[in-house]
Amino acid sequence: MGKLFSIGEVLIDFIPLQKGVALKDVVAFERAPGGAPANVAAAVAKYGQEAAMISKLGKDAFGDFLVEKLVEAGVDTDKIYRTGDANTALAFVSLKENGERDFSFYRNPSADLLLSEEEIEPAWFQAGDILHFCSVDLVESPMKQAHKKAIAAVRAADGLVSFDPNVRLPLWEDPEDCRKAILEFLPTADIVKVSDEELEFITGIKDEAEAMQSLFVGNVKAVVYTKGAAGADLILKDQKFESSGYSVEAVDTTGAGDAFIGGFLYQLLELHAYPENIEEILRDHHTFILQFANASGALTTTGKGAISALPTKKEVEEFIGS
Repeated sequence: MGKLFSIGEVLIDFIPLQKGVALKDVVAFERAPGGAPANVAAAVAKYGQEAAMISKLGKDAFGDFLVEKLVEAGVDTDKIYRTGDANTALAFVSLKENGERDFSFYRNPSADLLLSEEEIEPAWFQAGDILHFCSVDLVESPMKQAHKKAIAAVRAADGLVSFDPNVRLPLWEDPEDCRKAILEFLPTADIVKVSDEELEFITGIKDEAEAMQSLFVGNVKAVVYTKGAAGADLILKDQKFESSGYSVEAVDTTGAGDAFIGGFLYQLLELHAYPENIEEILRDHHTFILQFANASGALTTTGKGAISALPTKKEVEEFIGS
């Protein structure tokens, strides 16, 4: 049975206690463990598959808190290094009335960006493993090179690579730098998740179908196109499968996309996906895979935070069946 490895940022999300207030006017926050790759690892672990986090945290109380919360979620944390050279990353969030968010990040640099390629060990990865990453930690840094080494290692081991660009422009000096980094890493992935808000930015193409096809470069075998409450489409090179979303009362959409892809990758691990058989698996099982992923994302929006709001596998299955 394969294992999920997530590489990238682990951080604290400071969630406001009030909705509909600009970030400058928020007077009280509560802390929640976060970071998109960490959220995905937590979802996979919570649903019952093995998951590990590859990152670096500061030798500070926030780092201690994050390790504790990942362990509680069932994530293997022995590949999280600690450093005294930088602090753990923080993100302050403001929530609109509909649960959508604005972010302000504190990391210049944060500890995660100091993870080096020398700290990646190819022996970690086995056939059938999945490596998942996002774009937040692809800024020019040691961490970017660590990503390249990890991707090469999991591919050499006959594992799968999953990429969710998860665009966060406030973290980039120039939006074009973000786009270039995404396009640089896109061909390394077997699976690409992209949201309806990101597609045109990433591809530079207005037409949805044309933009989607432009993502099939290099190793890309499947594109997962998420549309929030409207559900998601699964696109292979020659086929498209649509799915409906679930209607829920959203409290906080933080981590919904991560819970979605976590549910998606959990199902691929359950089905023993490899680079050689993933297209066949997706053709045969797309209906339930997308149902599970949509339900996972929807249920996460009904609580505050990302890891803190993740449902259990039983809750997802009961929700699908209700």
